[in-house]
Amino acid sequence: MTDRYLSVAREGSHEVEIKRSRFLCALAPVTSEEAARAFIAARRRAEPGARHHCHAFVLGPDGRTRRSSDDGEPAGTAGTPMLEVLRRRELTDTVAVVTRYFGGVLLGAGGLIRAYGQSVSDAVEVVGVLEHRRLNLVEVAVSYDRAGRLENDLRASPYLVHATRFDERARFEVGLAPGERPAFAGWLADLTNGEATTSELGDHWITVR
Repeated sequence: MTDRYLSVAREGSHEVEIKRSRFLCALAPVTSEEAARAFIAARRRAEPGARHHCHAFVLGPDGRTRRSSDDGEPAGTAGTPMLEVLRRRELTDTVAVVTRYFGGVLLGAGGLIRAYGQSVSDAVEVVGVLEHRRLNLVEVAVSYDRAGRLENDLRASPYLVHATRFDERARFEVGLAPGERPAFAGWLADLTNGEATTSELGDHWITVR
């Protein structure tokens, strides 16, 4: 089971022109095949005059679900190179749709493979990438007189502060990687003179950057 995966940071698009053909790549983060296909359908509606709406998507933290379509382009020249870019960039929970407006110049199989791959690769650079990690969340509670220093030290530490909450005590949700719990417990006890209390919140997928 994987403890880390990457996805595109947001929905967005980028266009490249290659030998007078326009390649418009739209990307989106998705978490289900239904959502991926809804995005593909929306791109078709948004660009009704295009000849091709090729797509590729990868789903699940382990990237096990992979689908692609050449949508009328020669077999293996569009969906496959698009999927290969997602695989090479280690992206999952991501859908890519490349809409092509033919410019009158035939690109050949090799040219199409390069063009569709470049379109996705360039679009990924534009929209950015997020890292998601499976972390064990622990809630740390302290009195308010210790909250300021604890928060500062937590944010300067290698531990991830996922959320904060203030009620009768100051509470911090901290994400710990596998094996970090013993070291964190010792660090926290030293910092708060043993006054902090902790509660297990279980494992969760957390966006870390």
